[in-house]
Amino acid sequence: MAVITISRGSYSMGKTVAEQVAQRLGYIVISRDLLLETSARYHIPEIKLVRAIHDAPGILERLRHSKQAYLAYIRAALTERVSQGNVVYHGLAGHIMLKEIPGVLKVRINADLETRVAREMAREGISAAEARAIILKDDQQRRRWTKSLHKVDPWDSDLYDLVIRIDRLTVEDAVNFICGAAQGESFNNTPKSLAKLQDLALACRIKAELVEEFPSIGVTCQFGNVIVYTSEKKQGGAKLHKRIEALRKTIQHMYNIEIHSTGSLPSSAV
Repeated sequence: MAVITISRGSYSMGKTVAEQVAQRLGYIVISRDLLLETSARYHIPEIKLVRAIHDAPGILERLRHSKQAYLAYIRAALTERVSQGNVVYHGLAGHIMLKEIPGVLKVRINADLETRVAREMAREGISAAEARAIILKDDQQRRRWTKSLHKVDPWDSDLYDLVIRIDRLTVEDAVNFICGAAQGESFNNTPKSLAKLQDLALACRIKAELVEEFPSIGVTCQFGNVIVYTSEKKQGGAKLHKRIEALRKTIQHMYNIEIHSTGSLPSSAV
């Protein structure tokens, strides 16, 4: 019961690869529909979510829903969807948002720039120069977004278990490699890894419920026991405590929840 994340640039055939991997393994494939689900759940126009995950955060951007809040909403939806395994997810930094979980196969699909340019030209009916400019700008924005929010370079091969370049290799070759790896013992989800994934989903759900009012909190969860980390004190802390007490009544499988005041968030917190 593997979880597979596929990262790719535009026109790199990653979507096709993801769909064929899911079909062969009998898994669910998730991508843009996650945005639709998140948009509906948190009452945010989909276009705002698209912009939030595509453009790098601006220093002066302080809207009602910050990009950090959007990320919390999307991560909550993602972790809930993959918490039972048997999922192929492509796009939106899934390899980063699920990095704490053992048994997640993280794949990167790369393609030659000129091949990508040719695909953009054919799709949009534009010149090679125009297509190249669009692709390079898109790559730059994705790179800036990931570095801004996650402090890593999405082109860094150390982030992935498997990096495939589709040039001489075909889509079928890529599907064969990914399915072979996913069916190996290293990526079989165990009760322990599934429990950890469910704990992450619970922590992300709680973070999403609180982040708009308390943007600087962090949340951890282990075996259903939740800790909310905050720098809020006095009235702010009382307000957070009241919100958490309300969450106890609406969120299942949360056995205990504590609030810890701290100067900095632990690295394990979402």
